[in-house]
Amino acid sequence: MTTATSRAAPSRWALLAAFAAIYVVWGSSYVFIHFAVETIPPFLMGGLRFSLAGLLMIGWARAHGARLPTWVHWRSAAVGGVLLFLINNGALVWAAQAVPSSMMALLVGITPMWMVLLDWWRPSVRGRQAGGVRPTNWVFAGLVAGFFGITLLVSPGDFAAGSTDAAIGVVAILIGTVGWAVGSLYTRQASLPDSPILTTGMQLFTGGVMLLALSATTGELGRFNPADVSPVSLLAWVQLVIFGSVIGYGSYVWLLRVSTPARVATYAYVNPIVAVFLGWALAGETITLRTVLAAAIIIGSVMLINNTRQPKPAARAVLAEAASEIGV
Repeated sequence: MTTATSRAAPSRWALLAAFAAIYVVWGSSYVFIHFAVETIPPFLMGGLRFSLAGLLMIGWARAHGARLPTWVHWRSAAVGGVLLFLINNGALVWAAQAVPSSMMALLVGITPMWMVLLDWWRPSVRGRQAGGVRPTNWVFAGLVAGFFGITLLVSPGDFAAGSTDAAIGVVAILIGTVGWAVGSLYTRQASLPDSPILTTGMQLFTGGVMLLALSATTGELGRFNPADVSPVSLLAWVQLVIFGSVIGYGSYVWLLRVSTPARVATYAYVNPIVAVFLGWALAGETITLRTVLAAAIIIGSVMLINNTRQPKPAARAVLAEAASEIGV
């Protein structure tokens, strides 16, 4: 990847706008997902969102000189689309029907932990010793703290009143974060186009199409009546397409090219705070002392994982990338 020092420095205003997009826009996506699925079936909502956003990004990339992708590129993008958007975001939008947006944001925040563990375990899975990064003791401490924060956030007592959907939703989100981590590690090695915007658009489009197929398979399309969609859900969906997907992902990809991974990764600390505040301000979600403590522990653990110095430069790069691979 071309570094920021090898090209013209971006303007301060461009950097501020891009960081605002990944800080505020992505942080607000959780509450907008909550509003969107109130009257739009979740898989249909996500499928339309990602397929349209993907087409827009593919068109933009092609209009700005990106070369036509090969069938190998499409195959790799489809695998990434399954892991990143069908599994991860499919689980997220389904869980949004029962899980508060603030809790969703904090659970998604643990994704870097899975990435660190998966990258460490990869050699034993492949039967060789090259390629994996063993976490340091401080990173292990961050992992333990993060999982403790999850247990504090998701107390079994919250589901004692028979809210089975909420409990299943939490499990679905955790499975989805594993899918995102696996997909992020896969796309680092996969054969994909040189254009990051084109690659992102292809993954969004393929993931969106598969979500639409899932929507049809589960009977959502048969039960859906466009007349039932509320103005709030429609506006939330438009926000997710234009700002959450196109502007948010576009800003993220651009920042990875002009800034450092460590700076870009800071959005992983800000997003949950934005989501918790907006969930309280817009969706009437309750902020308890336990939520605040769990948020502090989870965010602190991610900061510890991302900022711990490693003995090898390659290890530092993996951990920096780990904390920047979260998406909604």
